[in-house]
Order: sequence, then C-alpha cells, then structure tokens
Amino acid sequence: MEFLGMTPFIILIMLVLWECALIGYTFSLAGNAADVGARKGSGAEFGASAACRAGAMKDLPDAWADEASVRCGGGSGLYEATVKLKVPVLVPGLFDLDTEITGKAGSPREDQR
Repeated sequence: MEFLGMTPFIILIMLVLWECALIGYTFSLAGNAADVGARKGSGAEFGASAACRAGAMKDLPDAWADEASVRCGGGSGLYEATVKLKVPVLVPGLFDLDTEITGKAGSPREDQR
C-alpha cells in the first residue's frame, strides 16, 4: 500500500531526472555542433558561412534541429560559430522549459594556397 502511494512521486522524480539528462545532452550537442561548424567554415575556400551552417546542423537530432539557430563568421585569424539550441520538453504541457543553450567555438582559418 505504501508503494502504491509513492508511485506518483517516483514517476515525477524520474521525469525530472530525464529532463535534467536532456539539458545535459543539449549542452553536449550545442558545443559539438559549434565546433564542427567552426572547423567546416574555417577550411572552406568558398561559401564559408554555408559550410559552417551545414556542418553545425549535420548531426543534430530532429528534436533539436527544428529550432536551432546557427551564426557563423569571424575576424581575420579565427572563424567562429555560435549555435543556440532549445531544450526539448519530455512532457509538453506539464512544464515548459523555455531555455536555450548556447555553444560557441572557434577555429583558426586555414590558408588557401
């Protein structure tokens, strides 16, 4: 009987822990996408911005890619990429995290000789 009464709390705690795992995974995805985008953009001879965006979006799962924002550019020696991802919600309507995670990366520009 006690276990039956605790079941809703156990389920709620599992949902909160899963959402925390989604937040951590979003940090990982944002950083990796920014890193890949910066590397692709720094090595592109033409269309660096398009190469950066394509590289950043390539490995993102659909739940994150739908609302992803990628910004590419940089100064003379460093090509930079910034990726913003919205944390998906496991149970829409129960609680909504309107949280964006930002990943930033830079890569030295490669000489095109």
